[in-house]
Amino acid sequence: KKLIDLGDFVAATGPLVMTRAGELSVDCREIQFLSKALKPMPDKWHGVRDPEVRYRRRHLDLIANPEVREIFRKRAAIVRALREYLDSNDFLEVETPILQPIYGGAAARPFVTHHNQLHQDLYLRISFELYLKRLIVSGFDRVYEIGRDFRNEGVSFKHNPEFTQLEFYEAYADYQDVMRRTEEMVAHVAQRVTGGTQIEWQGQAIELKPPWKRIPLRQAILDACDIDYEQFPDAETLAAEMRRNGIDANPKANWGKLVDNLLSRFVEPNLIQPTFLVDYPRAVSPLAKSSPDDPRQVERFEGFVAGFEWLNAFSEINDPIDQLQRFVDENYRNNEDDEAHPIDEDYVEALSYGMPPTGGMGIGVDRLTMLLTNKDTIREVILFPHLRSLKE
Repeated sequence: KKLIDLGDFVAATGPLVMTRAGELSVDCREIQFLSKALKPMPDKWHGVRDPEVRYRRRHLDLIANPEVREIFRKRAAIVRALREYLDSNDFLEVETPILQPIYGGAAARPFVTHHNQLHQDLYLRISFELYLKRLIVSGFDRVYEIGRDFRNEGVSFKHNPEFTQLEFYEAYADYQDVMRRTEEMVAHVAQRVTGGTQIEWQGQAIELKPPWKRIPLRQAILDACDIDYEQFPDAETLAAEMRRNGIDANPKANWGKLVDNLLSRFVEPNLIQPTFLVDYPRAVSPLAKSSPDDPRQVERFEGFVAGFEWLNAFSEINDPIDQLQRFVDENYRNNEDDEAHPIDEDYVEALSYGMPPTGGMGIGVDRLTMLLTNKDTIREVILFPHLRSLKE
């Protein structure tokens, strides 16, 4: 009678022998059950292919599909290579709070929880930024963190409410320095993980070798849809110009969201090769230092490849008076917006002790993994992606 099924764990005891075919084997004298599989394994030939089943029962997916296990081995190699690059360039890895009394560092809606003992609402962090910059104030010149961020927003092929982020900050650097370091770091990771800097993503050949293209944001939008947003300084006039050009404009959107809409609809999908869009409007960048050449702009860039954005960086504001005013302006412009950046007075107070000129960057590890494993959805590179609960 058959007692052992596929999926059982057993221990075989006996001497090692060589078969006539020259194969090293165990001359089994005793078998001990270690664990019994109560449910059958996936079909040997058809395996687990339905995406919904694969994501909800990742354990079966990993058992049945060795190519999926390889994705997560590569993901681990990507994180190792990121650390290798930063450690070799004298960056210090640190850990900052996940539960925070005030959220900040990004334009996103947070998850809220409550500390019963302290009778205090807390937020799951949406970014590491403001804590890492406190460490720059404290005297650490180069710091980074790789960890989880949480944003209470939509789910898509490139968004998961819980995701892995790398942020680094470097004293005595500006956004130009950060651009050079970023493209160098990504090329290093690609070389380590894939063996080169040229990769294929969804049938498109992409070259990650530096230098990457640099394009001013204003010029990119002007070329793509013939709208110069700086000529329309408020939401009402910009929305009217968009409608005049046959572009839908949300009447409730503020000026910054209208600019972002133009970027995401007409520019982003066409940025296949690695590209930095540079020099963003001051109004949409409350933590970025103003450009000395044009006070309407800031020293900020976002990185795009394969038709979507995957990193954000800028020269950091180190003037506490300017930073406080930016927070106030942001809240005034977005007083009905859940994504408005709150006024973090403790952070402003830290800046008042002096922060050297600093550049910083944040990159999504999940999106970088998508790129380097040729996957077109973030769910393929997160072991347990967020899914809607099944109703009973």
